[in-house]
Amino acid sequence: MTTAAAEPLPRDLALRRAFSVYPTGVVALAAHVDGSPVGMAVNSFTSISLDPALVAISAARSSRTWPVLAAAPELGMSVLAADHEPLSRRLSSRDQDRFGDHTWQRSEGGAILLDGAALWLTCRPHSRFDGGDHEIALYEILDVTLFDDVEPLVFHQSRYRAILAEQASARA
Repeated sequence: MTTAAAEPLPRDLALRRAFSVYPTGVVALAAHVDGSPVGMAVNSFTSISLDPALVAISAARSSRTWPVLAAAPELGMSVLAADHEPLSRRLSSRDQDRFGDHTWQRSEGGAILLDGAALWLTCRPHSRFDGGDHEIALYEILDVTLFDDVEPLVFHQSRYRAILAEQASARA
């Protein structure tokens, strides 16, 4: 057996590949700002605390959308469903109409929650931290709506994937 020697990758590319090994969910951050829906997709989302109820997200400092969302008094976080890959791509684009014809709900405080998601969180800003080329933001959870029958969209090795439910016959 022979193995070809690989060219060393530039550090940023090597880190991107290394970080892609860890599967993540895809979360839409969205709010109603100045009369229009504003949103973006992130895969850097994690639970932090139960008391107080906190989640963290990380957004690139180069994002033009993040400063608009970061200033919103309430933010909707929707864990995208397995069939939301096209929506995730739209939310990640630089196009003005990121929501297309996708339907959504708006909280009294302006948080936007996307229909068909696996989870809705309505949140308000808690604190922010320096994360190098990203900003880390903690959000306090105000409201939770869980949709148990919806499988989430997963991002792994730079590709969208779905979690496949275990087949009943596989368990027998």
